Amino acid sequence: MAKKNFEYLEALRKVMKDKGIDAVIISGTDPHQSELPPMHWRGREWLTGFESGNGTNGTAVVLADQAYCWTDSRYFIQAEMQLKDTGFQMMKEDGPDAVDLIDWVTEHLNAGQTLAIDGMTFSVSYAQRLEQELNDNGIKFVDNFPQFDYIYPDRPERPKNKLFVHDEEIVGQTVDSKVEAVMEQVKGELANAVMLSSLDDIAWVTNLRTANDIAFSPIFVAYLYLDADRRVLFIDKEKITEEVQKHLDKYHFEVQPYDSILDFAAALPKETRLLIDPMKTARGLYDHIGCTPVFGGAGVAKLKSIKNATMISHLETAMKKDGVALTRFFMMVEKEYPEGKLTEVELGKRLRALRLADPACVDESFAPILGWNAHGAIVHYEATEETDIAIVGDGLLLVDSGGQYVYGTTDITRTIALGTPTADQIHDFTLVMKGHIALSNAIFPQGTRGDQLDVLARQFLWKEGKAYYHGTGHGVGFFINCHEGPQNIRLNHNPTPLEPGMITSNEPGLYLEGRYGIRCENLIVTVPAMTTEFGAFYKFQPMTLFPFDRTLFQKDIMTEEEINWVNNYHKEVYAALSPLLEPEEQKWLAEKTLPL
Repeated sequence: MAKKNFEYLEALRKVMKDKGIDAVIISGTDPHQSELPPMHWRGREWLTGFESGNGTNGTAVVLADQAYCWTDSRYFIQAEMQLKDTGFQMMKEDGPDAVDLIDWVTEHLNAGQTLAIDGMTFSVSYAQRLEQELNDNGIKFVDNFPQFDYIYPDRPERPKNKLFVHDEEIVGQTVDSKVEAVMEQVKGELANAVMLSSLDDIAWVTNLRTANDIAFSPIFVAYLYLDADRRVLFIDKEKITEEVQKHLDKYHFEVQPYDSILDFAAALPKETRLLIDPMKTARGLYDHIGCTPVFGGAGVAKLKSIKNATMISHLETAMKKDGVALTRFFMMVEKEYPEGKLTEVELGKRLRALRLADPACVDESFAPILGWNAHGAIVHYEATEETDIAIVGDGLLLVDSGGQYVYGTTDITRTIALGTPTADQIHDFTLVMKGHIALSNAIFPQGTRGDQLDVLARQFLWKEGKAYYHGTGHGVGFFINCHEGPQNIRLNHNPTPLEPGMITSNEPGLYLEGRYGIRCENLIVTVPAMTTEFGAFYKFQPMTLFPFDRTLFQKDIMTEEEINWVNNYHKEVYAALSPLLEPEEQKWLAEKTLPL
């Protein structure tokens, strides 16, 4: 593949030379700023050979004699391996040796030179910052360079998968009520119309889903325009079934071709004040807007992030179904592990089959991460035929996986010992779990942000000079995206406070390159805790239902409160799952949930 990558790179450089372009930045996303875009837009992966698995994190820079690919700490090890002999060199965008891409570009280009991007695959916000930096340094900026139209003859076509209606009995909210809520947010931002580009926002508003447009997310490629009088869905008509058309007619949607969006934006009446989210809207679309754009839209994402009581009730059902599948999976692992025939790839196939055996599970919620020993230290490792290894000997198996159930989206990580764990592995696992428990036990006042709580999960690792660099928690959608904003729990500042109804992950970890990785993840929902003279206070309630490996706890460094938390959580897991299991499975789970 590396030889092919060199050929692609040289083809791009020839086009750049012909068009007078000295450098090009290539994003890993699509016109909707999707985390994992359809194959049609995954040209950066095709060009560089770096396939970032469960995310698009990778941005390439190509100059006449140099080529680089930036990525974050989740992918450092993976990127180093995949970029070898491709003509691209990895650059770190976070961690101690981070290099800011835009700063690097401005330092390595001279005044009068030209840098280009495909404006349809960069957000307004990113492109504006880039353009300002380039202008300040006398570097010319071109934002309409669709490089893959020139060099990618076998590019996959845009997906044409059929839509279906997500049952509003499960959603607990009609499309009309959602549109009304969105338009209230629009008015509050002094606009009178909104253009939604983010695919999860569009799926949420319309109560529509599909399979296979985007891997592991039941969302679909479209745009949505709303004002006081019109609801216009821009989508390829091949995707509309009779059932979906009736749904759209019921809620008074017009359907226009996906490719008509730029002409539509250009023809909007001058008096229209169009709300767009600059983080989610493509620069290329923004360039065509013929009315007054209004930057904002965070309120729309917040509406989606707060799950109603019906959703949370159904998510409990999804968690039980997931817990049953996981019980059967880990029972299988323990039973067959001594035979020495299990591999990472085989485990991934088995886990997928067990989840999809339930008719309510439409897909996995991301490509499962199954890392044995050293592979567990690759944060977003994805086992392939080339990297696959057998599960033999002693060590730790890290399994990060989830399901897209019509009742909700799951995401869970468990690290288990097979054979005899070392004292260091037990100690490190306990440090990670102490952080997990501290965050899970947090009580905090209304208005608290995730970055104000993040240190709770890291403190025990920090005390021993250990750390992880990914976020501790991300928002999770409801049968939409596994990763959802605007809330999160991480070191970086995020102005969004945590509110009741928000689903977030709690997943501290530790990764020792070449040795082992540990991550312990539950999904948690923010709920009211108490109201005092100081106002409302919130807390977290675990939603995930599966035990942690009891053999990996070092009790002598745990407090009584921490031990009680594990025991109480395990008691809840057994109570929830045991009625759904066969007698042999009940016995296995009973042993796994015994008190520490």
